[in-house]
Amino acid sequence: MIPDANSPVTNLLVTATVALLVIVLPWADRRICGRLGLNLRGGLSANPRADRLLKIRQGILTAGLIVYLLIYFWLTFLSRSAMNFYAVHVAPLEDLKNAFETEHGFSDVLTRLFTEGFSVFRNIRLVRPEDIAQFYMNMMVFVPLGYLLPYTFRWFRERVRTRPVGVCFLLSFFTENMQLMSRRGLYDLDDMISNTLGGFIGQMLYIALAYVLTHPEWKKDLRNARSWRRESRKRVLYPGRGKLAANCTVLTGTDRQAVWDFYVRKLGYRPVRRTGPEPEKEDTLLLCLGQSRIEVRCTAGNSPLPEQELRLRSAGLPDVRARLLEAGIDPGEYKEDPYTGLRELRFTGPDGVRVVITEAE
Repeated sequence: MIPDANSPVTNLLVTATVALLVIVLPWADRRICGRLGLNLRGGLSANPRADRLLKIRQGILTAGLIVYLLIYFWLTFLSRSAMNFYAVHVAPLEDLKNAFETEHGFSDVLTRLFTEGFSVFRNIRLVRPEDIAQFYMNMMVFVPLGYLLPYTFRWFRERVRTRPVGVCFLLSFFTENMQLMSRRGLYDLDDMISNTLGGFIGQMLYIALAYVLTHPEWKKDLRNARSWRRESRKRVLYPGRGKLAANCTVLTGTDRQAVWDFYVRKLGYRPVRRTGPEPEKEDTLLLCLGQSRIEVRCTAGNSPLPEQELRLRSAGLPDVRARLLEAGIDPGEYKEDPYTGLRELRFTGPDGVRVVITEAE
């Protein structure tokens, strides 16, 4: 996919560029954001213009990713001329196999490995180094993509072990098919394998380097997580922890119209069902918004209500705050969640319900 892929200069240049990106980007990002007073973990920032500066940072990262994609598409399509025939190569890793030569075949090498030890590898000779260079370059081209996707977008960070490499595979699959249809290259299964492997390496580098450099207390968090895992394996809910979700809140209200105006008309909850066999005594309103479920029981009595709290998580907290102000709800300044250190908004709803919206990680 890269012109003159077998050139040592090209190999060295691409490798140095990828290494520079992987190491320097998070280091420089952390230092610059630290001087500007920006919290990269989503917590409170010391800079009062943090929201605007973080949007600028997001725009710079997005622009860098777009530039990379433009260069990639230029190399794979625009820099090539159409051929007079269709070319397909679907034998997996055949080029890598042909790059080496053995006296008895690779199957015999694996068999003799258990009897003769590592000395059997002395009988393997490299005869086509350009095939290895081509596989290596195709892999290195996708390392930045697997690295930048979770670095730039929250959606990829939420499933960092699967989403970046999945997108890399889909992009490689799309590229190979477009090259086949436009006859601007060879449809090669090895390219998809090497591209996907490069995306996987990129996302692993993000986890191992970018996350570590932007989270100084990662060792402490890792120790705490391991300690908790050891001590809670025999607890009741631990086996089903992956499917456990507490997303339903039961509240009590007195003014039915105030409850409707606040949760439905202002916050945007969708009314799912309204129940109550005896409306004069109790009217239950079931509300839904995303994964959040609320059951509000409106009673006709005058008995004092207990303290109630509704906790939510939302991405884009500055936009949420602006919409709250437009709806006539003053959430005040950002507070800090004592458990996660993330920003949160707090305000009061009908019947003294304390609503807390915490920023999604």
